[in-house]
Amino acid sequence: MSERDARPRDTTRVRAEVDLAALRANVTSLRARVSGAALMAVVKADAYGHGAVPCALAAQQAGAEWLGTATPEEALALREAGLRGRMLCWLWAPGGPWREAIAADVDVSVSALWALREVTAAARAERAPARVHLKADTGLGRNGCQPADWPELVAAALAAERDGLVRVVGLWSHFACADEPEHPANDAQLARFREMVAYAEGQGVRPEVRHIANSPALLTRPDAHFDLVRAGIATYGVSPGPELGSAADLGLRPVMRLSADLVLVKEVPGGHGVSYGHHYVTPGGTTLGLVPAGYADGIPRHASDAGPVLVGGKLRTVAGRVAMDQFVVDLGGDRPEPGTEAVLFGAGDRGEPTAEDWAQACGTIVYEIVTRIGVRVPRVYVNEHATG
Repeated sequence: MSERDARPRDTTRVRAEVDLAALRANVTSLRARVSGAALMAVVKADAYGHGAVPCALAAQQAGAEWLGTATPEEALALREAGLRGRMLCWLWAPGGPWREAIAADVDVSVSALWALREVTAAARAERAPARVHLKADTGLGRNGCQPADWPELVAAALAAERDGLVRVVGLWSHFACADEPEHPANDAQLARFREMVAYAEGQGVRPEVRHIANSPALLTRPDAHFDLVRAGIATYGVSPGPELGSAADLGLRPVMRLSADLVLVKEVPGGHGVSYGHHYVTPGGTTLGLVPAGYADGIPRHASDAGPVLVGGKLRTVAGRVAMDQFVVDLGGDRPEPGTEAVLFGAGDRGEPTAEDWAQACGTIVYEIVTRIGVRVPRVYVNEHATG
């Protein structure tokens, strides 16, 4: 058996290249679809794995009027990084940093009386009113106030508003099945949202924005755009679901390109086991390439024997199990030099797999593929500055 060691190169072992020009183009394209409504770029979960601060800045450069995060800690980190403008965070736990959010000029979501009590106490301590979005559970069954409890929450919020402790600036909800455009739940949720908004407004709520549309609803349900749409995965050039078409079909360009360098290429005989458990055994004499990325970097273990990789202009498949720090591809006798780039996913227009391809190979959704890329994978930003 012959073996060639990797030659030294001035490069990282694995990298996620993030094209901010593509992100700006996506935001521009999405804004063109929602004439009359403002656009929120959702940058939760470190901007779906792409890097919250650079992506938030790029989205604002392209005209996004709002930023959205799940947790208050994410929102406060953006403020600390210098991000300005309207910002909403919606996933709160008891004892959360309500006062800090109020001081940082962050809008907060309220789904229940306990949250309203905590935010009013924080507003009293801060001596400034909190900007509140009341969230309605119109059928998703996660966060949000049930219709039966809505009158009580609305009445309590209006009382707090009269006391000068809150301003109810938003009414909102979230779709459960918008990535399935024909699902009957979509019409049912939209009808329920209209009813709950009408009730709140009938009681005296005067919201600045009403919003229910996420990425798939933005793309397929103009009747759900209201005053504000929340662009999540679509901001990053990824289709929200196969029923809506590919990213290219939707006029979007993937923002992330994940690649690594082969660190070892070696010849092995037929019948040679590969990686833990020997779930892959070489069918004949071949060459193996070692890719220095594994599930600690966010490469799904479910990609074992399935994940597509472009090496030397040819599509390969992960051979054997993905390990914590590395995986192997069968090069079929080809002998690329160590240091040759292995592209896991990208835009797909140069023969490389896409994140959607990885999702299908792993039996998951594309959201998981991009958000799970780990912190030890450096993000390399290109086209950081807007031109024109």
